[in-house]
Amino acid sequence: MKIKFLGTGSAKTSLSRFHSSLLISSSKQNLLVDCGDGISKAIFKKNIDFNSIDSILISHFHADHFSGLPSLLTQMKLLSRKNDLTIFVHSSEKDFLEDFIFHSYLFKERMTFELNIVSFDEEKEVLLSDDFKFISKLNSHLDKYKKYDKQNKLGFTSLSFLFWDYENSAIYSSDIGTENDLYIFNQKVDWFITETTHIKSEKIINLLDKLDPEKIILTHIGDDFEKPLNDFYQSLSENFKSRIILAFDGFELDQYNSH
Repeated sequence: MKIKFLGTGSAKTSLSRFHSSLLISSSKQNLLVDCGDGISKAIFKKNIDFNSIDSILISHFHADHFSGLPSLLTQMKLLSRKNDLTIFVHSSEKDFLEDFIFHSYLFKERMTFELNIVSFDEEKEVLLSDDFKFISKLNSHLDKYKKYDKQNKLGFTSLSFLFWDYENSAIYSSDIGTENDLYIFNQKVDWFITETTHIKSEKIINLLDKLDPEKIILTHIGDDFEKPLNDFYQSLSENFKSRIILAFDGFELDQYNSH
């Protein structure tokens, strides 16, 4: 498994970081996880072939995690993409996503490729290829918004993920609500990728003792938090520093090294 960080910023637009997005690659599948505003430019900037992306997975429907989807699909169409594309979305959000794409004037009949929207449910294993899978669990990131949904239109579906293939395993917290969301999988993995905006850095360090991941990778870093996060990192012991990585756009993880 290889993970390329296309965007490591927060919801606040930045000139130095794109919004949250990961490209996770196994031997037979390239999965784009989240696609906020600017994702098409981020892909271009990293010299990634649009046609090489096999599927897209959306963690939740905050704009910085999905609003770049229409422009991404438009770019694929304009570039005459031929390969099928699958978008994975939680079953509670499938109707909304299909409607969103339709209202973006992206009609399946006019696409140059087959677009498939596939729903899944939390805690159900999803097979991406014969050696690459994921499972999702609900976290509490969107719970604070429930009081505003007077007409019960929203699903409040925010997901964290466990990915694995024959070589590596990784947890991606996506955006979380509380420290408890870090432990919903409660297992050791090679890479624990977690956001930094909605949780104190000190809480993240507890992961090293409680779950013992090989590496913790910090992402979702806002410009206003970059210096405090770096200062916090520099204050850590050398042992902790060796196991924590501050991600940046273009950073890559694979089974051989982290660079």
